[in-house]
Amino acid sequence: MARPVDHERRRELLERATDYVIEHGIADMSLRPLADALDTQAPVLLHHFGSKEQLVALLLNEVRARLRHVARAAVVEGDDPVDAVWRWATDPTHDALYRTFFEAYGLALRDPGAYESFLDTVVTDWLAELGQGGDPIAMTALIALVRGLLLDLLATGDSERVNTTYRRVAPALRGS
Repeated sequence: MARPVDHERRRELLERATDYVIEHGIADMSLRPLADALDTQAPVLLHHFGSKEQLVALLLNEVRARLRHVARAAVVEGDDPVDAVWRWATDPTHDALYRTFFEAYGLALRDPGAYESFLDTVVTDWLAELGQGGDPIAMTALIALVRGLLLDLLATGDSERVNTTYRRVAPALRGS
């Protein structure tokens, strides 16, 4: 008879595995190096997560959840939430998290069936988070602007041009 999963240990492993993929990437992740980094063994990961694919699906959602959590923390009272997220996201210390987010997005788009839960929420959760009571079309355009400019920033490092673009375009999308 198989041992039951220790849910506290599973949560701890998932947290640490998320830290690992943010630092090392997710697309080429292998269980053995991940297990070594977590001071465990690959069979222990399989016991707690079922399969590598199930673990990757959970990791994709953890990266997305971390971004939402830190974005919430970046919003100060009275500040526009999208502007607060933009300031936080463009801080170079968060580049690794965004690289992993975009890598996760690509993996999910390549295999939508395997990562359906990521794709089902990657846009709708931001619409709910940032668009409370606002125009969903304008908010969709703002989310697309932020994601596109973040990709540009990660690819080029041209923060002056990217930030200037955000400051010029965001108000027009808000209708202000």
